[in-house]
Amino acid sequence: MSQNSERQEEQKRVNFVINAIEEREEELKGKLGNVKEDVIDIRKRFWEDVTVNFDNAEEAAETHASIRQQAELMSERERSHKHDLRQLKSLHKLKESPYFGRIDFQEEGERECEAIYIGTSSFVDSNGVDFYVYDWRAPISSLYYDYGPGPGEYETPSGLISGHIDVKKQFIIRRGKIEHMFNTGITIGDEVLQEVLGGQSDSQMKNIVATIQKEQNQIIRNDRGRLLIVQGVAGSGKTSAALQRVAYLLYRFRQTLEADQIVLFSPNPLFNSYVSTVLPELGEENMQQTTFQAYLDFRLGGEWTLEDPFDQMEYVLSAGTDTNYETKIESIKLKSSLDYIHIMNRYINSLENSGLCFHDVDFYGEKLISGEEIHDYFYQLEQSMSIPNRMQKVVEFLQKEVRKKELEEREKEWVEQEVDLLDNELLLKVHQKVQKEKKKESDSFYEYEREQAILKGLVVKRRFKKVKEFIDDLRFIDVATIYINLLKQNLSTNLYEQSQAKINNFIFPYEDATPYLYLKGKLEGFQVNANIRHVFIDEAQDYSPFQFAFIKNMFPRAKLTVLGDKNQSIYAHSKVNSFSTLESLYDQEEIEKYELTQSYRSTKQIINFAKEIIDAEIEPFNRAGEKPSCWKCESHEQLNRKLIERIEERKKTFRTIAIICKTAVESERLYKEIKEDISVRLMKKDSTGYEASVLIIPSYLAKGVEFDAVIVYDASQYEKDTERKLLYTVCTRAMHSLDIMYRNSMGTLLQGVSEQLYIHHM
Repeated sequence: MSQNSERQEEQKRVNFVINAIEEREEELKGKLGNVKEDVIDIRKRFWEDVTVNFDNAEEAAETHASIRQQAELMSERERSHKHDLRQLKSLHKLKESPYFGRIDFQEEGERECEAIYIGTSSFVDSNGVDFYVYDWRAPISSLYYDYGPGPGEYETPSGLISGHIDVKKQFIIRRGKIEHMFNTGITIGDEVLQEVLGGQSDSQMKNIVATIQKEQNQIIRNDRGRLLIVQGVAGSGKTSAALQRVAYLLYRFRQTLEADQIVLFSPNPLFNSYVSTVLPELGEENMQQTTFQAYLDFRLGGEWTLEDPFDQMEYVLSAGTDTNYETKIESIKLKSSLDYIHIMNRYINSLENSGLCFHDVDFYGEKLISGEEIHDYFYQLEQSMSIPNRMQKVVEFLQKEVRKKELEEREKEWVEQEVDLLDNELLLKVHQKVQKEKKKESDSFYEYEREQAILKGLVVKRRFKKVKEFIDDLRFIDVATIYINLLKQNLSTNLYEQSQAKINNFIFPYEDATPYLYLKGKLEGFQVNANIRHVFIDEAQDYSPFQFAFIKNMFPRAKLTVLGDKNQSIYAHSKVNSFSTLESLYDQEEIEKYELTQSYRSTKQIINFAKEIIDAEIEPFNRAGEKPSCWKCESHEQLNRKLIERIEERKKTFRTIAIICKTAVESERLYKEIKEDISVRLMKKDSTGYEASVLIIPSYLAKGVEFDAVIVYDASQYEKDTERKLLYTVCTRAMHSLDIMYRNSMGTLLQGVSEQLYIHHM
């Protein structure tokens, strides 16, 4: 068959499938209308169809069963409505591009070769027998990602299926028309990747199900270990693979796993926005998305002013002349390490015998129970009990003491005064309550005394509510002083004094926040979330060993998927290999590891330039583009003029242009200097999204995101060897175009890059 006639046959099949999809859409629309009317009707007639009778236990049980039956009927109709609505949305997307791949597979022992078409979701004939399209997550679809023509096999719940692949094709279908069709081998063909990667960047990450590579497919479908580590170079698709992995897990374990049982820790709110559309595009609900900083704020933000990792990064990049700089860096490294956990554990063990500090329990300025009394009661308890268990005994003791105090307070004058000020509605309720209790019509003395007792009790209870909450929340433990004592006993004088000064001013350095919560958990009992089954951590190289240990403790039942690039380790604690430290927290047989070395995001020219900054092993995808340009400027004014010129030039071709500055301070200054001359948007640490435009963004906020064109602003500022990975990270944000601007000197970090790899504009 000629290529032209083959394409016509394939187009006929596309048309057939689209017609079938349209027919199914019409059926569903009719069904949805009926189900919606049913739900509304059931809601309106809910109590008409329920027999209500509470005269005796038997009638009450019948009433309860009747209510439950109606509620279940309504719930089933609503579930059906949601399922059909989700299916309708899926069909709408499928109609535009029903599938992207085909394999012809002959299973061992079978005579016929079956043509299997693969798309973003399944589509079955009206009888539910023949698959017109297989979901990319179905077991059989892994053949498409893992094998070329020849022998192939795939895993199913019932065992391994082997056979032979005769044909493997890829399609690019838009608006129901085949635009491109290729025969391909084991990897997803360059033609499709060129088509996808050569497009303009967007403010939202795209799903990659049509271009998943074999190594990415293995990551997506791996459900063996408790810890899955993906070390991938910039632009290797590790984040995309992680999101497809979430979609796969929700499909594979759809009977037992819900989206809200999966949590993604991402680097910043901007990144959360960037990846937020991937799962909904695939017909799945989004998992929970947060940042580790948001968790720290949730736990500590009410009590303290918390520094965040960006405050810390800003200091590291701009405070080199500070006399305390080296002390601060030393402090960050120590408090980020597993050694610090060992230091803390030794200290916490010593607290079993002495050293705990407690706040007084106060009631409106009056000391009810002193910290010394609490201390003495705690240490007279059985020492074989754990500290958290002893704390619960202390809570019981304190609440008992407070109840005694409540009874004493009822007879005081202030209580009577507040009773007189109570609103009439409450007085009436209490009066009606006492009327029901009254045994004899003439018992008016009892009535008055009883009402007064209830009202006094209510007044005192209200006043003591905060005291009881203070005790129940274990706020009587003086964790801050205990932590400061830990620092004093285990750190050098310089390190101790620097931390103490901030904590005494209710400012918590970022590097102290997790250790503080660890101490708090060891004293009070850890707040764990046993409902979460999968935790994903992106940009994992930015997490300290201490934070990894803490997260593992937070989610005791969860499997962990961590993704990162050691070449993008830009934080002060990053000299420690967090991945290898994380591995030490698990048994070896629980760990699965993958390494992605091919970069797909940037052109070959950009990757060849960037990898020489750090001397890394990176395989660029064969997508050609222009060489990076380096622009020398004599002054700050000339730098800004050249920047504006270059932006105007790049706007003719590209949708998203990022001017990446080293720090937030520099970003804000540049924004003020050029905003009158050109339309730009300043991205800050709390920015949650962006549209296609010209952005000014600090280096460390650009992580994980990509742009059509990147302009590195004043590269001469990247001078320290410790900033080498930061400069590499900045350069690899560019998909198609990279400009580097500097004043006078190019900087030592770029001087080692071969002059053959860039165009130098003097």
